[in-house]
Amino acid sequence: CFSITVHKTLNVCLFRVHVFLSVEEENPEFWRSKAKQTLQSVLDRKLNTNVAKNVILFLGDGMGITTYTAARILKGQLQDQTGEETVMTMDTFPHVGLAKTYSVDFQIPDSAATATAYLCGVKTNLNTIGVSAATHNGVCRSQKGNEVTSILKWAKDAGKSVGIVTTTRVQHATPAAAYAHSASRSWYSDADLPDAAKTDNCTDIASQLIENIDIDVIIGGGRKYMTPRGTKDPEYSLDLSSWGTRRDGRNLIQEWQSMKTGKVAHYVWNKTDFDAVDPEATDYLMALFEPGDLRYEVERDPSTDPSLVETTEKAIRILQKNPRGFFLLVEGGRIDQAHHAGRAYMALHEAVAFDNAIAKGLELTKEDETLTVVTADHSHPLTFNGFPFRGQSILGKSPLWGTDFLPYTTLMYGNGPGHKIINGKRPDIRNVTTNDKNYVQLSAAPVDSTTHSGEDVAVLARGPMAHLFSGVQEQNYIAHAMGYAACVGADLRHCNGGTISPVNPSNRSVAVQTSSALLSSLL
Repeated sequence: CFSITVHKTLNVCLFRVHVFLSVEEENPEFWRSKAKQTLQSVLDRKLNTNVAKNVILFLGDGMGITTYTAARILKGQLQDQTGEETVMTMDTFPHVGLAKTYSVDFQIPDSAATATAYLCGVKTNLNTIGVSAATHNGVCRSQKGNEVTSILKWAKDAGKSVGIVTTTRVQHATPAAAYAHSASRSWYSDADLPDAAKTDNCTDIASQLIENIDIDVIIGGGRKYMTPRGTKDPEYSLDLSSWGTRRDGRNLIQEWQSMKTGKVAHYVWNKTDFDAVDPEATDYLMALFEPGDLRYEVERDPSTDPSLVETTEKAIRILQKNPRGFFLLVEGGRIDQAHHAGRAYMALHEAVAFDNAIAKGLELTKEDETLTVVTADHSHPLTFNGFPFRGQSILGKSPLWGTDFLPYTTLMYGNGPGHKIINGKRPDIRNVTTNDKNYVQLSAAPVDSTTHSGEDVAVLARGPMAHLFSGVQEQNYIAHAMGYAACVGADLRHCNGGTISPVNPSNRSVAVQTSSALLSSLL
């Protein structure tokens, strides 16, 4: 055994059961050689200043730095490695920065305010979507005239195809900010609108999904917000909570289908029909696999529900047929929801699935023409603590116990539903399996749902103009940097040196103009 002195008073003897260190890691030349190789790869790196034909934004909801690190270790351990040295797909991105996530009114934000920042380029207030900070949470009349547009719309106006893929309902905060304007993120269907909002003519998020922007690919959950109240769900016909919620009698799925007359448009709700969709022969796809959010990855039935890898691939194959390129938002949305429940096991497995989807995105696109950005909207109060041995389960317990002579897990929450004090003591978890999918991590303060946390989040980028994402920036900068790289939106200066010609913003239906004289008039 060896000793660790804690706070100069407690000397704890730790027994090491297994040594994971390889012999080569004991040799200093091993580390010097690795560093030399990395240094040379950075020195050899050339900046890609192309215009981005395509942009893919991978958004890990709630995927703070601790989640990112812990997911890396889990991914390696799932492959029978120690985990710490594992290289995630995200780790291969050459340009990395940090984004400051606060909202206009709160030090720690929510997913609505942050999505408005990184998609629309404008910081706003908590719980509001696609509107400026002049809009007050839940006050319909305050949003009038304060709507802001997203990069998804900028891309569509520039002639690109656009898509949304998420593991949550497609009306949830992150995807909604791409197409909707709402004083409340909770107005999923008209049934959620308060009377004052109806009086002031605000519309629900689900209706805006099909009305505001002509979105080519929509994949996620949220069937019940699209159909009239009492409409039985095709998958859960006996579950009343899964039935349609709309009170206006509208069937938005049927409306969407009727709007696509003359186009090859598919609506699917199960994997069999989803797999049958031929990307090469499809113009539009709406795939809603659940009444609400999708299942967690570890609980997903592969025979009935596609993975995030599969939905990402389908979306890209449909969108990439457009010679002008595409914009795609891919959200790993249930990382956040697992954290809210204090279930680190679920959150980390969601993050690993998210990383696998990123790998698929890179596989299907070319780096010289596709800007790929990976980031999070906000973090969670997850801590990575103790002195776990190299290779120890990331979901296990620290070998260093507390001063109360009780063990604690390597991953814990600052607050959450896992707070337990019994007879003045923490629970004794010596005989508890903490790497079970249903285990709720211990937390310091009792709340029903873990809150977010306010530290900066990572922004990783590769492809055209990826170097724009280096440094510490405000979160709303992300939208502007993506727009500049792709030559969409208001700032078209990059079009001069690239190969993609802008569409005249005053008349997006006109033929593409390539002359430098016209381009100058647009600046």
